[in-house]
Amino acid sequence: MSTPTAGTEYVLTLSCPDRRGIVHQVSGFLAWNDLTILDSQQFGDQQTGAFFLRVHARNQSTPKNTEELRKLFAPLAAEFAMNWELHDAAEKRKVVVMVSRFGHCLNDLLYRTRSGHLPIEISAVVSNHRDFEELTAWHGLPFHHVPVTADTKDQAEDRLRELIEEYQADTVVLARYMQVLSDKLCRDLSGRVINIHHSLLPSFKGARPYAQAHARGVKVVGATAHYVTADLDEGPIIEQAYARVDHGLTPDQLTALGRDLEAGALARAVQWHAEHRVLLNGHRTVVFT
Repeated sequence: MSTPTAGTEYVLTLSCPDRRGIVHQVSGFLAWNDLTILDSQQFGDQQTGAFFLRVHARNQSTPKNTEELRKLFAPLAAEFAMNWELHDAAEKRKVVVMVSRFGHCLNDLLYRTRSGHLPIEISAVVSNHRDFEELTAWHGLPFHHVPVTADTKDQAEDRLRELIEEYQADTVVLARYMQVLSDKLCRDLSGRVINIHHSLLPSFKGARPYAQAHARGVKVVGATAHYVTADLDEGPIIEQAYARVDHGLTPDQLTALGRDLEAGALARAVQWHAEHRVLLNGHRTVVFT
């Protein structure tokens, strides 16, 4: 853990039952510990009675490390029954990216990370195929080929667990990884796995969904980025993107547009997750952008 200095920035996120005095107490804690608020966003859900808060603050003169601040905040969090996290804003999330044979989302994540536009550290790329081994190597990252069949699915997931532990990854991004994770793995990694999939109206599943959509004459195509749960493609939604289309687009043009939407929606979801802007609210999310 790095030694904090004056000017160190932190992000505090929390959710708890809504009641009077939460913001006052949190602000007082920050001021008492010489932290100046740079940005604060809050939301009270009138339907559930839950309160959500994200505060970005800077240490002014008496540095404390993150663990010290967490210990100091814990009694206040307990008083208000908070689910909370406190992070050094400069610490990047460590990410394992998983991909199969469509590379548009992987390529986009690698580019954005390499260029400094995405505040994450990609620790490794894992795939059930070797298609993007050279691309991954060009970016100077480890590539792990983990084949998956019906008979080896359990062993493949055990290997994935080993890699997550080896790289100390806190986040897994499914960048068009075309394998369904087991219910147990989804539960074990709850809130840590982000997936992207097309969202077409009406819904088209299976092979070549954009060709199916073209054949049906859809007027809207889109993409949904969400946390992975045991309910396939039904986890809490982080971001969505869409575009209106018409009869003039060919199936290939429709596919290209859809893949652009997928890459953009996934990148935004990963960025907001990395910046601690996404808080779970039951089957939904609160996203402070």
